[in-house]
Amino acid sequence: MPKICIDADGCPVVSETIAVAQDLEMDVVIFCDTSHEIVREGATTVTVSKGNDSADFALVNKIQKGDIVVTQDYGLATMVLAKNGFCIDQNGREYTHQNIDSLLNIRHVSKKIRQNGGRLKGPKKRAKDANKMYEMKFRQFCERILFIDKSD
Repeated sequence: MPKICIDADGCPVVSETIAVAQDLEMDVVIFCDTSHEIVREGATTVTVSKGNDSADFALVNKIQKGDIVVTQDYGLATMVLAKNGFCIDQNGREYTHQNIDSLLNIRHVSKKIRQNGGRLKGPKKRAKDANKMYEMKFRQFCERILFIDKSD
């Protein structure tokens, strides 16, 4: 059975993810660094030294084919997909081999604009019901993956 790994640094849906996992009897592992130590009942926490992407690399080293990762980091999502994992963001958007290149390109172009002194709009304020919407989408996502896992 796949496990769920959460890139917890800045993740607003840790509790919702754990709730779905418990309903589906799936294991959850939270990855964070020492500056964002997150401990929740119903999950195992892996805390790594503070550093650029240290939690991301620890997570990638622990996942296996078919595992599910919750992250808002496109770079981490790319590595998860390369290891044949499944990936979803905090809004319930699935990262796939079909959309990751365009997401990375948008990130690259945005970075270039900022480096040249340009300004971009920041992210929209998170809607009040966003976590409920995520929970619904995440449940559907996990159920689909569990169905795939059972048919293998």
